[in-house]
Amino acid sequence: MSILTKIFQPKIQHILRLQLLDKIAKIVVPEKSVPWHSKKVFSMSKKLTKNLKKSLRSKEFFFNRELSWLEFNDRVLREGCNETIPLLERLKYLAIVSSNLDEFFMVRVAGLMQQRTAQIDTPDPAGMSPATQLAKISLRAHRLAAEQTVAVQEVLTQLAVEGLVVLSPKCWTKGQKAELARLFDEAIAPVATPIAMDELPDVPLLSNLRIYVGLLLEKKNDDGERFEVVAVVPVPQCLARFYPVSLHQEGMPDPCEAIVAVEDVLLANAEKLFPGQKILDRVLFRITRDGNVAINDDDVGDLCETIHTAVCARRRRAAVRLEISTDASQQLLQWLMKKLGLNEDNCYRIDGLLDASAFFEIAGRDGYERLRYETWVPQIPRDLPDDSNLWDVLRERDVLLSLPYESFDPVVRMVRRAAEDPDVLAIKQTLYRTSGDSPIVQALELAATRGKEVTVLVELKARFDEARNVVWARRLEDAGCHVLYGVAGLKTHAKALLVVRREHGRMRRYVHLATGNYNDKTAKLYSDLGLMTTDRDLTADIAAFFNLLTGYSDAVGWERITCEPVFLKQ
Repeated sequence: MSILTKIFQPKIQHILRLQLLDKIAKIVVPEKSVPWHSKKVFSMSKKLTKNLKKSLRSKEFFFNRELSWLEFNDRVLREGCNETIPLLERLKYLAIVSSNLDEFFMVRVAGLMQQRTAQIDTPDPAGMSPATQLAKISLRAHRLAAEQTVAVQEVLTQLAVEGLVVLSPKCWTKGQKAELARLFDEAIAPVATPIAMDELPDVPLLSNLRIYVGLLLEKKNDDGERFEVVAVVPVPQCLARFYPVSLHQEGMPDPCEAIVAVEDVLLANAEKLFPGQKILDRVLFRITRDGNVAINDDDVGDLCETIHTAVCARRRRAAVRLEISTDASQQLLQWLMKKLGLNEDNCYRIDGLLDASAFFEIAGRDGYERLRYETWVPQIPRDLPDDSNLWDVLRERDVLLSLPYESFDPVVRMVRRAAEDPDVLAIKQTLYRTSGDSPIVQALELAATRGKEVTVLVELKARFDEARNVVWARRLEDAGCHVLYGVAGLKTHAKALLVVRREHGRMRRYVHLATGNYNDKTAKLYSDLGLMTTDRDLTADIAAFFNLLTGYSDAVGWERITCEPVFLKQ
């Protein structure tokens, strides 16, 4: 018997018994046609089945959602520890662990902290109250952060052997310190802004996910008495995260590239920003704030303005996590915890770089192709070569795209051709997340300026892309598109494109459906499927789907699709 069988056999047998009893209970027996003892047995079986069904909702059958998610992120971490994977690819995985945790704390942990503050003790299906979940999350997340730190150090050590060195301050030579001091004077000091936290009447807000230098200063008053104050210096976001520094050390490969983090340079030279004052302690820290802002769109006059207000509100939300250097003094740590309203459970001491998602920048540096996976060039689909007439091909056959192995270009080409084709009368599309300089959006703008009917549903509630989507929505409106903002109370995750073309005096619909967003950047990374078709039933369904989004039609009569959340749960 395998380990899995040993673990799951009791539960499988229990479920099978329930299914059998359920079938027994569903036997229709006319109560008047059976003797009294049969009625009693029948009643008992129904009661027993009902009780057993209730037991299926027992907490032993459920995992906690948040702890389960942390185990998922642990699997990402294991990829970063996998020595069979190229070094820079491992560094990417370790960067993903950090970016994942940022969102986890901003949304999942923040939501639980809101419940705890509101004294909501309702247990989840696994039987855990919000307070219990937070305690278990803290234990697991601290262990995850510690293991990530060790993995990062291992990868950086191996990268140094390959000629790419990320230097920590304790490894700087005297010459490097002088070189970085000049860098500070010329590039960092002019844009750095020291903030006296204990002396300003209105203390500036410490921003979400930004790195700060925290300083404990000793000052003298007019009577010569010494006292201590706290100051912070935000690491300027207009600067590069990493800077090159000269490296001449024995045993290092040639050529060798050495880089340092900008916050380390600022931390090492902070006394230049506070002349005449003694620095008793210096530390790097980073705050994660509550990003779980509810957007009630059931009754708003201007959803764009509501979204903008909600995004701005995130900046002032409560802190949910403090990341701080391991060498921080207890005095400075206590001051920060008090200022942010946090306790030890919410504080994460990091022995290394804060915000390891910055390693994406290192992983993408030129000249280290040997430390990455071999570059995959997306293939042009055989069913739809570049020189083919898109409309002719789709009238003849459906085309299924498999990303990222095949190119996303046919989708961009479809929208662009539709924008340029004088026989195309209308384009309808949903946009959830798209790239920074989206060719899809550009094509939609072009179509509108050429007089075509362009309708775009921009989902403004796409979490953490709300501000960007508001900008897209305004741009599309300015170009003359009809822009919709989704269905009240729901998020529109459907990825659909409908093109209506006039052919020989009749209208023909062309449709693209996808599992992934209309984002030409992530289409090179994520595994998704896309279908391009002129199937009559399917295109009619998608036309009805857009009518549902734009009007008051009901979600009925589908031939080839379902429109959730209406049917799937049933």
